[in-house]
Amino acid sequence: MKKLFGLILVLTFAVVLAACGNGNKSGSDDKKITVGASPAPHAEILEKAKPLLEKKGYELDIKTINDYTTPNKLLDKGEIDANYFQHTPYLNTEKKDKGYKIVSAGDVHLEPMAVYSKKYKSLKELPKGATVYVSNNPAEQGRFLKFFVDAGLIKIKKGVKIEDAKFSDITENKKDIKFNNKQSAEFLPKIYQNEDADAVIINSNFAIEQKLNPKKDSIAVESAKDNPYANLIAVKEGNQDDKKIKALIEVLQSKDIQDFINEKYNGAVIPAK
Repeated sequence: MKKLFGLILVLTFAVVLAACGNGNKSGSDDKKITVGASPAPHAEILEKAKPLLEKKGYELDIKTINDYTTPNKLLDKGEIDANYFQHTPYLNTEKKDKGYKIVSAGDVHLEPMAVYSKKYKSLKELPKGATVYVSNNPAEQGRFLKFFVDAGLIKIKKGVKIEDAKFSDITENKKDIKFNNKQSAEFLPKIYQNEDADAVIINSNFAIEQKLNPKKDSIAVESAKDNPYANLIAVKEGNQDDKKIKALIEVLQSKDIQDFINEKYNGAVIPAK
């Protein structure tokens, strides 16, 4: 009986120790923020935010991810606290297609998309039958088309909002422009450098990695005014009000970070607020 009682005491003590250990781990996790992010400018901006978050008592762990599918997978599985690589239209498409329970915690910056060409100096110079390479991201088809609608080269169906437009909504294509959307966004700068197309539309984060500046090197750049494509911090639904997420958003929307973005990227990236 004494042996049994002693064994119970030992087991009880072990359980208490384990519980204490888990409690400490939980407390540590509350002060650590793990974010999956594209290399540029997202991870660079997060690096600048690190010391600002440290002052608030938080450790920022940045996981650099080079594609547009992995960050939401990791977030949905709970392997990271947040991700930073996408805009609202893309997030909405991911949620619709894959059933993710993911929401925006706040906008941080805008990357003006641009059209690049080594052969022509404007969209209107593009020849009949020109080939334009764009990414295979269906959420951005309207964004691609807006360049050509604004230039008067194509028309889309009446009643279709430009941000919702698809290639199938084109009703008039004066120069019979061919849109090739079979490539992932990260490969587009190489297509541009190799002159494999008449023009290429490149996301600014990938352009920046290749030392391209949308304002200086492109033949057309989108306007920031009323632009719905601000890059955001995404979190699992229900976590947007967590203290550490609010601290992250507060820092990323601070004047310190806004000034950093303006100074470092010279218009290639601009603050969302």
